[in-house]
Amino acid sequence: MLFEYARARDGQTALIHGAAGNVGAYAVQLAAFAGIRVIATCAADDVEYVHSLGADRVLDYKAGPFEESVTDVDAVIDTVGGSTQQRSLAALKRGGILVSSVSPVPQEAQQRFGVKGVFFLVQVTTERLKRLSHLFDQGALKPNVGTVLPLTEARQAHEMLAGAPHRRGKIVLRVDAN
Repeated sequence: MLFEYARARDGQTALIHGAAGNVGAYAVQLAAFAGIRVIATCAADDVEYVHSLGADRVLDYKAGPFEESVTDVDAVIDTVGGSTQQRSLAALKRGGILVSSVSPVPQEAQQRFGVKGVFFLVQVTTERLKRLSHLFDQGALKPNVGTVLPLTEARQAHEMLAGAPHRRGKIVLRVDAN
């Protein structure tokens, strides 16, 4: 989302929504590692956590409209959608790009704001996994494991993914040697 679609690079500014979530947290870390200035939105309880990931500025999304204080960003990473996506268009500089993992950006809105919108669905490749593995090995990316369950509890893990309560972070299935 950040590099291949938004083409973000050192010295640019990215607005990352849902920065405390699994996708957003990695986007913050990757952006900070690459020298991109990060403005992030999250819930008030997660502000310190998102700062610890490398965000330069963190906004509580319930404290007020982010678009009143965030302008001229080069890229928006949207993991929230809805009105957040629409309001983000005004935060972009002309020629900027909004990459969403939630829904496509209407063509009319792209034209009105002079920006580009890209809808992205996960595309796992061996090359991408190798690059991410290298960053984990270097310590540049830190995982946040929230819940570890035995493989026999895979059903519960799927329920958590669908919205059942669980701790923030990745849900990991443990395969026992038995």
